[in-house]
Amino acid sequence: MPKRFRLTRRLPVAMTEDAYRRLKRFAQEAELDEGEALSFLFENFDSVTHDNNLPHRLRLFKAELGERKR
Repeated sequence: MPKRFRLTRRLPVAMTEDAYRRLKRFAQEAELDEGEALSFLFENFDSVTHDNNLPHRLRLFKAELGERKR
């Protein structure tokens, strides 16, 4: 029996304009709303991320983070 899809947590999320546009595009392409799209991504995080690329992309993001906050 499939799990019931119930949104039990609501949280304010801060993200860059680029990240928000990408989330909206993904949600639209998948025919989901933004909350459903985020739930899908995090419920399936291990299978939608590439094990070799994730650490590299995270290092790049963290290296640029200080500069991006200015």
